[in-house]
Parts: sequence; C-alpha cells; structure tokens
Amino acid sequence: MVSRRGFLARTGLGLGGLLLGGGAGQAGETSPLIARAPHFAPKAKRVIHFFLNGGPSHVDTFDPKPQLNRYAGQLLPGDYRRTERKTGVAFPSPFQFKKYGQSGLEISEVFEKTAAHADSMAVVRSMYAQVPNHEPSLMLMNCGDSVQARPSFGSWLLYGLGAENQNLPGFVAMCPGGMPIKDSENWQAGFLPGALQGTFVDPQYREVDRLIENIRSGHASVSTQRRQLDLLREMNGRHRDSRGADPRLEARLESFELAFRMQVDATDAFDVSREPASIREMYGDTVHGRQTLMARRLLERGVRFVQLWHGAGQPWDHHESIEGGLRAQAGQIDGPIAALMTDLKQRGMFEDTLILWGGEFGRTPSVELAEGGASKLGRDHNHYGFSVWMAGGGIKGGQVYGATDEFGFKAVENPASVHDLHATMLHLLGFDHEQLTYRHAGRDFRLTDVSGEVMKSIVA
Repeated sequence: MVSRRGFLARTGLGLGGLLLGGGAGQAGETSPLIARAPHFAPKAKRVIHFFLNGGPSHVDTFDPKPQLNRYAGQLLPGDYRRTERKTGVAFPSPFQFKKYGQSGLEISEVFEKTAAHADSMAVVRSMYAQVPNHEPSLMLMNCGDSVQARPSFGSWLLYGLGAENQNLPGFVAMCPGGMPIKDSENWQAGFLPGALQGTFVDPQYREVDRLIENIRSGHASVSTQRRQLDLLREMNGRHRDSRGADPRLEARLESFELAFRMQVDATDAFDVSREPASIREMYGDTVHGRQTLMARRLLERGVRFVQLWHGAGQPWDHHESIEGGLRAQAGQIDGPIAALMTDLKQRGMFEDTLILWGGEFGRTPSVELAEGGASKLGRDHNHYGFSVWMAGGGIKGGQVYGATDEFGFKAVENPASVHDLHATMLHLLGFDHEQLTYRHAGRDFRLTDVSGEVMKSIVA
C-alpha cells in the first residue's frame, strides 16, 4: 500500500514535482504563483498597507473627541477604565483637528499633507480587536487569528490571484531596521504553500544587495547559476522521491528559482535613483520616503501586496509623552503617504490600488498613570475602539464609517471587526470571502474564519 503522500511524490502531482519539472523563468500551470482570475470583476488589483506598529492613537489622528476637552482633568463618567494599566482623568488631544476637502472630513494636524486627499479616504472609526496586547492583535490584523498560526492577508491574496510578475515576489513586507514584534509571522503563509509567504526587505539600505540578501552572486555568471540550479533541482528531486513531499522543500525550491529570476527585475524595481528628481523630491529622501517610492515601483511592476511597516524600532506605543512622540512619527510618514496618493492618481493607478492605513489597536481617551499616580502624558492600549482608513481601489471616499462613543473609548455605531475589514478588502479585490477557502486538517479554512461582513456603504 502507498500512502497519499507517497503517491503524490511518486507521480509528481505534489507541488514539489511541479516546481522541479517546470521550466526556468515562469511558474508551472498549476504552481501557486500562476496568475488566476478572482470570483468576480475586481475594483482593486493590488494592495499597499501602511502598518503603524504599536497602535496609533485614534483620538489624536482620525477620530476627534471634543468632549475630552470638557472633561479635561476629570474622571470620565461610566466604565472607561477597563484597560491593561491604570489610567486617570480625561486626556484631551494636544493636536488640532480641521475639516478637509468638500466632504469636510475631520483629520488631525499631524496628518495635514495626507488630509489633502480627504475626499478620497474612507475612515472606519468603529474598529475593534479582541485583546489589548500587541502580539495577538498583530496576528489578528495580519492573519485573521490572534492565537493560531494562520496565513497572512498577503498570502491569501496570492493564493487567490497568483503572481502577476513571475520575476518579483508577489508579496513584499518592508520593515526598516529589522523585524517587528512576531517577526516573519506577520507575513507568514501558514498552511498555504510556502511560496506564498511574504518577502522581507529592510529599506534602511539604499543598495539592492543590502536590501535583499544574496540577490546577486559574486562568484558565478548567470549561465553558471542556471546550471547550478538545474543540478540542485535534480538532487532535490531525488531527495523528495526518497522521503516524500515536504512543503518546506517545495518553498525552498521556489525561492531558489525566484531569487534567480529576481536578479535583474529587483535591481531595477528597488533602484529609486531611476526616478525623475521631481518624484524623488516629492516622496522625500528619507527611509520612509524611499520605501514608499519603492513600493509604488513594485506595485506598477505587478507585485500584488506591499506592506510598509512604520515603528518597528520606535513603535507607535505612546504610553507616555504622546504629544512629541506622535508628532515626530506622523511627520515621518505624512509626506510619503500624500506623495504616494498624488503619484498613483497621476499615473492612473489610484482607482485600482487599495490603500490601507492603521495599526493593531488604538489608545485610551484617559491618561496613563505611572506608579504612584503621576501622569505619564500618554495613553494605554485600547482594543475596544480605534480607526483605520482606506482609499483608492473601489473605496467611496470623503466619508466616515461607524463611530466610537463620545470619548473615543468603544465602538458603538456599526462596530467593525477585523474580519469585517478583511471581508471588505477581499470584496474589493474580487473575492467572496466565504468562498476563498483552503482545505487543511480536515476542514475548509478562510481568512475571515466563520464571520465577517462587507462594509458596503464605503464601496463605490
């Protein structure tokens, strides 16, 4: 008797067999990277996700709460102190909010440049998560589950659509200065084929050889590398046939081939010096300006999902001194975000590029207290209510979806779970989130687990 694993390995029906037997330079017909059509006509073809690691304060950015001024220095009425740490009196935002665009969308002064695109943005002010801790909330926002190891959104998108450009990764995660909390689990493929996981890039560097490790060989020509890979394929084929299919081997084989194909295309995509001086100046010659410009170059070359991390080394985790910390961090990304939106509109890419901005949760409307009861002039974690915003890619801009209470503590109007957010994003990308499933361990899994509703009012 032959096991299912052995049968697949011997007949070449496993992914490893397909990769080993496929030609160089393109994915096989049944490779997980082959381009595929979604369930229905999509409004968006690609996604860029600005991830503000640490939990940005919604009441200081996109959810103004004038009632906090009225209660300044007083304890808030009701049960507003169910937080991780001890909090005290109401803490009014130190930032001014203004109305922008024809829609009159209210946005904080710290995102004044981004606010120029207010009429293109839909702010979801009623998000909520499950717990007030970074690690599970990061997993929930990125992978749809706060406990179990599950595939990330970018991996699900590649599973559904495949890769448009076989010479570049379909899913790229840029995180300056190293990995964030939970490391590569934030862009993991989970139980999906390993070839669908995100590719990590550290954009603090300018040279492509440092942006992506081992992108070029210093010892072998392209033709020599091709012969080496062919030999490696044959050796790995024998290894696979004797031991059975292994997803880790399959992912490694695909990564070898992709790395070989990337040598030319990646060098071009990550080289922002090829952009006109006016474009480089618009984005700014900073780490976040350059990584956002790199992201646009990747998107226009067919990369499906680009995640831009901000705050890995200095997170938006403002437990104290929020005025100076948040102003400084917003100043690093406000210009690049505005530049990207302007650039995409000028290139005709805005309408089919979905932009998501947000973190893993929000912050409390009351001030956090140090031991002894002194104010730290910061805010504690708050998963009961926070904000994200989306733009482009089929989003009906210039509007607000849902609301938190009068102090910004809890979502009370049209509460939106992370599953609702993911369902809406998949809908814009042409998928019924209930039908995008993968059979694993005897059941069908999906990104949105067993819930999720599309926020139809923000879909154009």
